[in-house]
Amino acid sequence: MTVERRGTGGWAELMPVADGTVGPGSEWRSELYRIAVDQFEQAADLIGLEPDLRARLVEPRRALTVNFPVRMDTGEVRTFTGYRVQHTLTMGPTKGGIRYAPGVSLGECAALAMWMTLKCALVRLPFGGAKGGVRCDPNRLSAGELERITRRYAAELIPVIGPERDIPAPDMATGEREMAWFMDTYSQQVGHSVPAIVTGKPVVLGGTAGRRTATGLGAVYCLEAAMRRLGRPLEGARVVVQGAGNVGSVIAGELHARGARVVGIGDVSGGVADQLGLDVPGLLAWLAEGAPAGGARFLRDWPAGDHVGRADILDVPCDILVPAALERQIDVDRARRLECDVVLEAANGPTTPEADAVLAEREIAVVPDILANAGGVTASYFEWVQDQQQYFWDAGEVADRLRTQLDLAFDRVAETADRLGVGWRSAALALALERVADAARRRSIFP
Repeated sequence: MTVERRGTGGWAELMPVADGTVGPGSEWRSELYRIAVDQFEQAADLIGLEPDLRARLVEPRRALTVNFPVRMDTGEVRTFTGYRVQHTLTMGPTKGGIRYAPGVSLGECAALAMWMTLKCALVRLPFGGAKGGVRCDPNRLSAGELERITRRYAAELIPVIGPERDIPAPDMATGEREMAWFMDTYSQQVGHSVPAIVTGKPVVLGGTAGRRTATGLGAVYCLEAAMRRLGRPLEGARVVVQGAGNVGSVIAGELHARGARVVGIGDVSGGVADQLGLDVPGLLAWLAEGAPAGGARFLRDWPAGDHVGRADILDVPCDILVPAALERQIDVDRARRLECDVVLEAANGPTTPEADAVLAEREIAVVPDILANAGGVTASYFEWVQDQQQYFWDAGEVADRLRTQLDLAFDRVAETADRLGVGWRSAALALALERVADAARRRSIFP
């Protein structure tokens, strides 16, 4: 159902735009945003969402683009571009990560902010979705340069963020260190310490126990629930994990500890596979040690297993495939080639809508991203609550609360899927969108 979302202002005929370019009113148009909108429209059709609510909820409420100078270690001054997109303000303060990557764009942030809105609604957190980042290559920047970028970016965002307005968190290539810098910058501006301005901080600065592993651990909890629902054992199952960063490494380690057989792991440099099972503890310890001369280690240098390309790791035969890296990794061609029974989407948007249809035809079960990787934002919510109360929980309590929250969410998704006769993704999107729509409906339109 096509909805006129914003007025054209009468300029449509005077400002024609060639295909492939961004025209007026399409600032955040991108392939990733197209995927997010396609999913939104499918869910809206499923629940019969009214046209006015479609128009209000499909596009971001706010989008900020900033350009700022940073002095590099060489003395050169370079300009960086950063973004912050807030999808909806209906549900409470907005929540979402900050990523550093060469491909960060307004369109990417808009798509991820929409998914964050749906993710928070699905697990019943009092947040709207947001996402932001800086377009840069963090692997080519020193620690000092990263700190200057982070602090200047934080300063640029101060007009739109706050512990009751928008609470950033770590994402791709950011972590506790960057969140500490971000918190300090904001606190210096307001004149007192504000731990609740970000989540994912070091524990000593008001972070929560268990936050670093929460996204990966939450994905494992969702997988356990899915396997129970499917009547299949997790112990002995062959698993392939695409991604050896914070999320992928936690998933690989946790599944190995639960008796699954990890037969493939990939990172940006490539992947390694062994149908007899990889030495997961040894491999993860080797990666964590780093290179002898400093810097990161990559799987291309792991001295065991069969080496494959970074995308080809998805083709390794397995029972459970875990895309835990980048968006749009499973397209139609790859969906037709996959040799697995279950896909656990630990990454955001790893499957295109067209590929999703192929997986459904092949009866491959998909645990969707807005459920599978909701552990991170759930733990961030726990951290925000603890910062507000100044009362902190131990790691065991965080893990227990995380499992409870995600088990309940999975049960709601599975029951909705059975009732509507749809897959888990459609059910999850429908449940989430109905909750957001209900809130928007009750708040009505101002003025």
